[in-house]
Amino acid sequence: MRIAVLGVGLIGGSIGLAARKQIEDVEVIGFGRDRERLERAVQLGAIDRASESLEWALEGASACFACAPVGALPEQLRAALAAAAEDCVVTDVGSTKRQLVDSIDDQRFIGGHPVAGAETVGVEHARADLFEGAVWYLTPLERSSGLLYERLHRLVVSFGARPVAIDARTHDRLLATVSHLPHVLANVLVSQAARELAREDEPLPRAGPSFRDATRVAGASSSVWTDIYLANREAIAGEIEETVARLGEVASSLRDGDAATIEAWNEAAGADRRRLLEADLAGGPVHELRLTVPNRPGIVAQVALALGKADVNIVDMALAPAADMRSGAMTLWVAGDDEAARATKLIDELGFPVG
Repeated sequence: MRIAVLGVGLIGGSIGLAARKQIEDVEVIGFGRDRERLERAVQLGAIDRASESLEWALEGASACFACAPVGALPEQLRAALAAAAEDCVVTDVGSTKRQLVDSIDDQRFIGGHPVAGAETVGVEHARADLFEGAVWYLTPLERSSGLLYERLHRLVVSFGARPVAIDARTHDRLLATVSHLPHVLANVLVSQAARELAREDEPLPRAGPSFRDATRVAGASSSVWTDIYLANREAIAGEIEETVARLGEVASSLRDGDAATIEAWNEAAGADRRRLLEADLAGGPVHELRLTVPNRPGIVAQVALALGKADVNIVDMALAPAADMRSGAMTLWVAGDDEAARATKLIDELGFPVG
């Protein structure tokens, strides 16, 4: 298998390292404009070979990962699709998805977003285990190829990640809450603290662990995050306004000295955090679900998105078209007893009884 990685930084380099570690007989080709960076990626083992030609990087590739900053992704993906073979799955790793889905209409394209990374940037910080246990969102188009979706799903699983299908708009709304808003709040908090200390002409205190934890992502790479903020500006702005309203409620309770309300608010936050962590870490037995589906564009995306919306984790999948190519068997492996029951019910409601 040949994999093309367009942009060999932290994420692209980690994809290359994970692929070379986990996939037998794989060749990873890196593409980029910076020859020195590509040579460094070869030295670090993130890619097998470097290419200054997009066409050569994609020649014979089974999968292509576009790893440019969010603002440059549409152009990079269009160029990749123009150069890629008809049986090559083309995906990206961008933190926002709606703009891409609205601008690209090609059955080979399946949007992707690994929820992994660090404050550091560059291939020097790439790790083969970066995606271990991480959610990797997949946002297939209605016409995305089912066979190519299966290939990408398997690749993501081989990297140690947990692929979750989700529609692009829901993805951007959720990421505004759990990823983009925390960056905004971290920036605001550090600036507020620095401004307050400067106004009082006080020496800077030793930062406590709470402050360090809450501001860990403050000032993250502007070359990456400016594009993210602007690409998802409506959803982020909405989350900021909702946060301001909730903070206003807390401020009113504090001014009123309402101990009961403050205690209930704090306890509820603790319970919510535990619930979110438990949902993220939950495991359980794996169940095999078999169904027969018509062989038409979008059927895999339809099933995957329905299960992803219901928080059902598809551990693995396999597709087997019938001889007449009019239908096919889809086998899904789902983690957890409750998830398997929900998946069976949802698939049945879609009109595909589970056998």
